Amino acid sequence: MTVEIVILAMIAAFLGLRLYSVLGRRAEHEEETIAARFDPRRNAAGSPRVAAPAKPDEAAGAVPVKTQRDLPAVSPAVERGLREIAAADRRFDPFAFVDGSRSAYRMILEAFWKGDKEELRHLCDRDVYEGFAAAIDARLEAGETLDNRLIRIEESAISAASLDGGTARITVRFRSDIASVTRDADGVLVAGSLDDAIEAVDVWTFSRAVNSPDPDWLLDETDEG
Repeated sequence: MTVEIVILAMIAAFLGLRLYSVLGRRAEHEEETIAARFDPRRNAAGSPRVAAPAKPDEAAGAVPVKTQRDLPAVSPAVERGLREIAAADRRFDPFAFVDGSRSAYRMILEAFWKGDKEELRHLCDRDVYEGFAAAIDARLEAGETLDNRLIRIEESAISAASLDGGTARITVRFRSDIASVTRDADGVLVAGSLDDAIEAVDVWTFSRAVNSPDPDWLLDETDEG
């Protein structure tokens, strides 16, 4: 019986050593970080996570000029001008501006063609308004009317941008198709055709005081491309 007890004790000691060895190594492994499960910098597949981009207000010294999405490529000088405007006016969005300039282009042309001075007064600065008003008066004196149609705006691209004191000025080049018709006092066609649209290129400059509570831009200058 004594011999059997000794043998059993030896076997138990041997198994105990083996069990301790196994448990000890497992404990050591469990203390190691498993990247795929516990490292917050990695995703479930074990690859590094990409940090979320900082918001403009969170990044030090960032100017909230959005990356070019739908805008045509602009020159470095234009980009600097847009950044200066955005730094002075945190609400400025160049993409929204281009959309607004297209709407203003259509509204101003249609108001001029119809002879709507009141509408033009709200969309243009004084000098441009006076030029449109004089042309409307001359047209009325001649007894002529315009029956023009803006078929489509093919292109609108910012060609210049600057901040002069507290006034922002942005120039947009419009390329459009316009059907133009001029009629006399009797409604007889004098020139043009509604069936044949012609390409027009206009370079318009809009301005706005950056500290003004009024968000609207006014047509400041017109030219042909």
